[in-house]
Amino acid sequence: EAGIRARQAQREALQQLAKLPSVTKDGHAIRLYANLAGTDDLPLLQQSGAEGVGLLRSEFLYLGRSSCPTEDELFASYKQLVQAMDGREIIIRTLDIGADKKADYFALPPEDNPALGLRAIRQTQLCAILRASAFGNVGVMFPMVTGPAELAQLKAALRDAEDTLCARGERFGRYQTGVMIETPAAVFMSRELAREVDFFSIGTNDLTQYLLAMDRQNPALAPFCDPHHPAVLRAIEETVRNAHLEGCRVGICGELAADE
Repeated sequence: EAGIRARQAQREALQQLAKLPSVTKDGHAIRLYANLAGTDDLPLLQQSGAEGVGLLRSEFLYLGRSSCPTEDELFASYKQLVQAMDGREIIIRTLDIGADKKADYFALPPEDNPALGLRAIRQTQLCAILRASAFGNVGVMFPMVTGPAELAQLKAALRDAEDTLCARGERFGRYQTGVMIETPAAVFMSRELAREVDFFSIGTNDLTQYLLAMDRQNPALAPFCDPHHPAVLRAIEETVRNAHLEGCRVGICGELAADE
Protein backbone atom coordinates (compact mmCIF):
# COMPACT_ATOMS: atom_id res chain seq x y z
CA GLU A 1 0.00 0.00 0.00
CA ALA A 2 2.87 2.37 0.77
CA GLY A 3 4.34 1.59 -2.66
CA ILE A 4 1.04 2.41 -4.36
CA ARG A 5 0.84 5.74 -2.52
CA ALA A 6 4.42 6.58 -3.48
CA ARG A 7 3.76 5.85 -7.16
CA GLN A 8 0.59 7.94 -7.06
CA ALA A 9 2.50 10.85 -5.50
CA GLN A 10 5.16 10.52 -8.19
CA ARG A 11 2.52 10.58 -10.95
CA GLU A 12 0.94 13.70 -9.46
CA ALA A 13 4.33 15.41 -9.19
CA LEU A 14 5.11 14.55 -12.82
CA GLN A 15 1.71 15.89 -13.89
CA GLN A 16 2.72 19.28 -12.52
CA LEU A 17 5.69 19.24 -14.90
CA ALA A 18 3.70 18.18 -17.98
CA LYS A 19 3.31 21.67 -19.41
CA LEU A 20 6.85 22.88 -18.74
CA PRO A 21 9.43 23.00 -21.57
CA SER A 22 11.50 19.83 -22.02
CA VAL A 23 15.05 21.09 -21.48
CA THR A 24 18.03 19.21 -20.06
CA LYS A 25 20.07 20.61 -17.15
CA ASP A 26 22.77 21.74 -19.57
CA GLY A 27 20.28 23.59 -21.78
CA HIS A 28 19.43 21.18 -24.60
CA ALA A 29 15.83 21.37 -25.72
CA ILE A 30 14.24 17.99 -26.42
CA ARG A 31 10.91 17.29 -28.12
CA LEU A 32 9.08 14.95 -25.77
CA TYR A 33 6.69 12.81 -27.83
CA ALA A 34 4.23 10.10 -26.86
CA ASN A 35 3.69 6.58 -28.18
CA LEU A 36 0.11 5.78 -29.17
CA ALA A 37 -1.60 2.44 -29.64
CA GLY A 38 -4.76 3.94 -31.14
CA THR A 39 -7.60 6.43 -30.85
CA ASP A 40 -8.44 5.26 -27.32
CA ASP A 41 -5.16 6.84 -26.15
CA LEU A 42 -6.12 10.36 -27.25
CA PRO A 43 -7.42 11.54 -23.83
CA LEU A 44 -4.16 10.42 -22.19
CA LEU A 45 -2.18 12.16 -24.91
CA GLN A 46 -3.92 15.47 -24.22
CA GLN A 47 -3.15 15.18 -20.49
CA SER A 48 0.49 14.22 -21.00
CA GLY A 49 1.77 17.51 -22.37
CA ALA A 50 3.46 15.61 -25.23
CA GLU A 51 4.59 17.82 -28.11
CA GLY A 52 3.76 15.18 -30.71
CA VAL A 53 3.49 11.45 -31.37
CA GLY A 54 6.80 9.73 -32.02
CA LEU A 55 5.27 6.33 -32.73
CA LEU A 56 1.75 5.38 -33.68
CA ARG A 57 1.61 1.59 -33.45
CA SER A 58 -0.47 1.22 -36.57
CA GLU A 59 -1.01 -2.51 -36.04
CA PHE A 60 -3.77 -1.66 -33.52
CA LEU A 61 -6.26 -1.57 -36.41
CA TYR A 62 -5.18 -5.01 -37.61
CA LEU A 63 -5.26 -6.95 -34.34
CA GLY A 64 -8.30 -8.51 -32.67
CA ARG A 65 -10.31 -8.92 -35.87
CA SER A 66 -10.98 -11.65 -38.39
CA SER A 67 -10.26 -9.78 -41.63
CA CYS A 68 -7.92 -7.14 -42.96
CA PRO A 69 -9.13 -3.53 -42.45
CA THR A 70 -10.05 -1.65 -45.60
CA GLU A 71 -8.23 1.46 -46.79
CA ASP A 72 -11.22 3.60 -45.81
CA GLU A 73 -11.26 2.15 -42.29
CA LEU A 74 -7.56 2.84 -41.88
CA PHE A 75 -7.90 6.35 -43.33
CA ALA A 76 -10.80 7.25 -40.99
CA SER A 77 -8.76 6.33 -37.90
CA TYR A 78 -5.56 8.00 -39.11
CA LYS A 79 -7.47 11.15 -40.06
CA GLN A 80 -9.05 11.32 -36.59
CA LEU A 81 -5.65 11.03 -34.94
CA VAL A 82 -3.94 13.50 -37.27
CA GLN A 83 -6.67 16.11 -36.78
CA ALA A 84 -6.58 15.61 -32.99
CA MET A 85 -2.90 16.55 -33.06
CA ASP A 86 -3.87 20.02 -34.31
CA GLY A 87 -0.69 20.56 -36.34
CA ARG A 88 1.67 18.73 -34.00
CA GLU A 89 3.72 15.98 -35.60
CA ILE A 90 2.43 12.41 -35.65
CA ILE A 91 4.77 9.68 -36.87
CA ILE A 92 2.95 6.58 -38.14
CA ARG A 93 5.00 3.39 -38.14
CA THR A 94 3.98 1.12 -40.99
CA LEU A 95 2.53 -2.22 -40.04
CA ASP A 96 4.93 -4.24 -37.88
CA ILE A 97 3.08 -7.55 -37.75
CA GLY A 98 4.58 -10.90 -36.87
CA ALA A 99 6.84 -11.89 -33.96
CA ASP A 100 4.77 -11.15 -30.81
CA LYS A 101 1.92 -9.49 -32.79
CA LYS A 102 -0.24 -12.04 -34.61
CA ALA A 103 -3.10 -11.61 -37.08
CA ASP A 104 -4.22 -15.02 -38.30
CA TYR A 105 -5.95 -13.75 -41.45
CA PHE A 106 -2.56 -12.80 -42.91
CA ALA A 107 -1.77 -16.53 -42.98
CA LEU A 108 1.92 -15.94 -42.37
CA PRO A 109 3.81 -19.25 -42.42
CA PRO A 110 5.00 -20.65 -39.07
CA GLU A 111 8.56 -19.56 -38.26
CA ASP A 112 11.10 -21.10 -35.91
CA ASN A 113 12.16 -17.62 -34.77
CA PRO A 114 9.41 -15.08 -35.52
CA ALA A 115 11.45 -12.21 -34.02
CA LEU A 116 13.78 -12.67 -36.98
CA GLY A 117 10.99 -13.48 -39.41
CA LEU A 118 8.72 -11.90 -42.00
CA ARG A 119 7.71 -8.27 -41.39
CA ALA A 120 6.34 -6.29 -44.32
CA ILE A 121 4.84 -3.15 -45.86
CA ARG A 122 1.23 -3.08 -47.12
CA GLN A 123 0.23 -0.82 -50.01
CA THR A 124 -3.33 -0.35 -48.70
CA GLN A 125 -1.93 1.11 -45.50
CA LEU A 126 0.44 3.47 -47.33
CA CYS A 127 -2.46 4.90 -49.33
CA ALA A 128 -4.46 5.47 -46.11
CA ILE A 129 -1.52 7.18 -44.39
CA LEU A 130 -0.90 9.47 -47.35
CA ARG A 131 -4.58 10.43 -47.50
CA ALA A 132 -4.43 11.34 -43.80
CA SER A 133 -1.36 13.50 -44.44
CA ALA A 134 -3.66 16.07 -46.09
CA PHE A 135 -5.07 16.86 -42.63
CA GLY A 136 -1.94 17.55 -40.57
CA ASN A 137 1.73 16.99 -39.86
CA VAL A 138 2.51 13.36 -40.73
CA GLY A 139 5.67 11.28 -40.79
CA VAL A 140 5.83 7.81 -42.35
CA MET A 141 8.26 5.52 -40.54
CA PHE A 142 9.47 2.11 -41.74
CA PRO A 143 10.50 -0.52 -39.14
CA MET A 144 13.20 -3.18 -39.33
CA VAL A 145 15.18 -1.53 -42.14
CA THR A 146 18.67 -2.93 -42.75
CA GLY A 147 20.13 -0.67 -45.43
CA PRO A 148 19.74 1.65 -48.43
CA ALA A 149 18.70 -1.06 -50.92
CA GLU A 150 15.76 -2.02 -48.75
CA LEU A 151 14.89 1.62 -48.15
CA ALA A 152 14.85 2.25 -51.91
CA GLN A 153 12.17 -0.43 -52.28
CA LEU A 154 10.12 1.12 -49.50
CA LYS A 155 10.33 4.60 -51.03
CA ALA A 156 9.29 3.10 -54.37
CA ALA A 157 6.23 1.66 -52.62
CA LEU A 158 5.43 5.16 -51.34
CA ARG A 159 5.69 6.57 -54.86
CA ASP A 160 3.37 3.81 -56.08
CA ALA A 161 0.87 4.80 -53.38
CA GLU A 162 1.10 8.44 -54.50
CA ASP A 163 0.48 7.38 -58.12
CA THR A 164 -2.53 5.31 -57.04
CA LEU A 165 -4.04 8.27 -55.20
CA CYS A 166 -3.35 10.68 -58.05
CA ALA A 167 -5.03 8.31 -60.50
CA ARG A 168 -8.11 8.27 -58.25
CA GLY A 169 -8.11 12.04 -57.81
CA GLU A 170 -7.36 11.72 -54.07
CA ARG A 171 -5.24 14.37 -52.42
CA PHE A 172 -2.40 14.02 -49.94
CA GLY A 173 -0.21 16.49 -48.09
CA ARG A 174 3.49 16.95 -47.60
CA TYR A 175 4.90 14.27 -45.35
CA GLN A 176 8.27 13.26 -43.97
CA THR A 177 9.87 9.83 -44.16
CA GLY A 178 11.93 8.04 -41.56
CA VAL A 179 13.25 4.67 -40.49
CA MET A 180 13.61 2.86 -37.20
CA ILE A 181 17.17 2.03 -36.29
CA GLU A 182 16.66 -1.31 -34.57
CA THR A 183 18.97 -3.70 -36.40
CA PRO A 184 22.77 -3.72 -36.10
CA ALA A 185 22.90 -3.47 -39.90
CA ALA A 186 21.00 -0.17 -39.77
CA VAL A 187 23.52 1.19 -37.26
CA PHE A 188 26.43 0.34 -39.55
CA MET A 189 24.57 1.82 -42.55
CA SER A 190 23.22 4.84 -40.68
CA ARG A 191 25.25 7.43 -42.61
CA GLU A 192 23.92 6.15 -45.93
CA LEU A 193 20.37 5.85 -44.60
CA ALA A 194 20.50 9.38 -43.19
CA ARG A 195 21.03 10.76 -46.69
CA GLU A 196 17.71 9.29 -47.80
CA VAL A 197 15.28 10.14 -44.96
CA ASP A 198 14.20 13.09 -42.82
CA PHE A 199 14.45 11.37 -39.44
CA PHE A 200 15.55 8.31 -37.49
CA SER A 201 13.91 6.74 -34.48
CA ILE A 202 16.25 4.47 -32.53
CA GLY A 203 14.17 1.50 -31.37
CA THR A 204 16.14 0.67 -28.25
CA ASN A 205 14.13 -2.42 -27.26
CA ASP A 206 14.77 -4.34 -30.46
CA LEU A 207 18.23 -2.85 -30.99
CA THR A 208 19.27 -4.14 -27.55
CA GLN A 209 17.77 -7.53 -28.32
CA TYR A 210 19.54 -7.94 -31.63
CA LEU A 211 22.88 -6.47 -30.54
CA LEU A 212 23.10 -8.69 -27.46
CA ALA A 213 21.44 -11.76 -29.03
CA MET A 214 18.97 -11.86 -26.13
CA ASP A 215 15.27 -12.59 -26.57
CA ARG A 216 13.56 -9.68 -24.81
CA GLN A 217 10.33 -11.72 -24.49
CA ASN A 218 12.14 -14.33 -22.35
CA PRO A 219 11.88 -13.39 -18.62
CA ALA A 220 14.89 -15.58 -17.78
CA LEU A 221 17.09 -13.33 -19.95
CA ALA A 222 15.82 -10.02 -18.53
CA PRO A 223 18.92 -9.47 -16.33
CA PHE A 224 21.15 -9.80 -19.41
CA CYS A 225 19.09 -7.76 -21.91
CA ASP A 226 20.64 -4.53 -20.66
CA PRO A 227 20.01 -1.33 -22.65
CA HIS A 228 22.94 0.29 -20.76
CA HIS A 229 25.38 -2.24 -22.23
CA PRO A 230 28.34 -0.33 -23.74
CA ALA A 231 27.62 -1.86 -27.16
CA VAL A 232 24.11 -0.40 -27.13
CA LEU A 233 25.33 3.02 -26.03
CA ARG A 234 28.04 3.03 -28.70
CA ALA A 235 25.49 2.05 -31.35
CA ILE A 236 23.30 4.99 -30.31
CA GLU A 237 26.28 7.35 -30.34
CA GLU A 238 27.35 6.24 -33.82
CA THR A 239 23.81 6.52 -35.18
CA VAL A 240 23.34 10.04 -33.84
CA ARG A 241 26.74 11.20 -35.10
CA ASN A 242 26.12 9.83 -38.61
CA ALA A 243 22.60 11.22 -38.76
CA HIS A 244 23.68 14.71 -37.75
CA LEU A 245 26.46 14.70 -40.33
CA GLU A 246 23.73 14.34 -42.97
CA GLY A 247 21.22 16.75 -41.40
CA CYS A 248 18.91 13.97 -40.28
CA ARG A 249 17.14 14.35 -36.92
CA VAL A 250 17.08 11.51 -34.39
CA GLY A 251 14.51 10.36 -31.87
CA ILE A 252 14.87 7.63 -29.30
CA CYS A 253 12.11 5.13 -28.61
CA GLY A 254 11.59 2.22 -26.24
CA GLU A 255 12.29 1.64 -22.55
CA LEU A 256 15.56 3.57 -22.65
CA ALA A 257 13.77 6.74 -23.80
CA ALA A 258 12.06 7.01 -20.40
CA ASP A 259 15.19 6.18 -18.40
CA GLU A 260 16.61 9.29 -16.74
